[in-house]
Amino acid sequence: MNLNGKRIVLLGGTAGIGLATAAAAAREGAVVVVASSTQERVARAVADLPKGTEGYTIDLSNEEQIRDFFERIDDFDHLVFTAGEAIQANELDSIQIDQARQFFNLRFWGAFAAVKYGSSHIRPGGSIVLTTGIVGTRPRKGWTVGASISGAMESLTRALAVELAPIRVNAVSPGVVQTDLWRNMQNINRETMSKTVGASLPLGRVGEAEDLAQAYLYLMREDFSTGQTIVVDGGAVLV
Repeated sequence: MNLNGKRIVLLGGTAGIGLATAAAAAREGAVVVVASSTQERVARAVADLPKGTEGYTIDLSNEEQIRDFFERIDDFDHLVFTAGEAIQANELDSIQIDQARQFFNLRFWGAFAAVKYGSSHIRPGGSIVLTTGIVGTRPRKGWTVGASISGAMESLTRALAVELAPIRVNAVSPGVVQTDLWRNMQNINRETMSKTVGASLPLGRVGEAEDLAQAYLYLMREDFSTGQTIVVDGGAVLV
């Protein structure tokens, strides 16, 4: 299968992994629809992506806005959810539970609502690709919230694959990836982190958004996997 002529909706598709996936899909001839909560990013993504790209500004932690979004757009072939803000590592006694709920609202409940309201618009043979993270498989100290979300996303992926069959539902689990989520770090800190973490990995470097995009494209192209999570981490779970 290829993505030429397919219509793909990418929630969180205006930056980082989502934008890289949108660009890679467009290069294969797909028509892409991107959405995120920041108008500036939406406008920039639409300008950077090929003519015909649609862009929408919606709060992906808001159920009503997600429902209204899917009521406005036409049917499509694939749904990709990559939305998420940076989760700060905190030990348990310093975690603000209200803040943790906000992370869940976007990364888990946002994805849940997107599938709830979007799945009925997916054409036969289509698919859904969600996003988790290797911290759910190999948690580190201070990453209780991130690990909990990732674990929930993997379980959600499997449950939805059963619930929505024959629509295929899979997920990508990134390791450390250089994206816009690093933007609040000073350049020297980003470079140091990239070199230090990369040197510890079997492949000798941290990931780039384009590396992850290929996994999302694979899961949209192939037609016989469902309920699966693909780990793309440079070997991080091995060391």
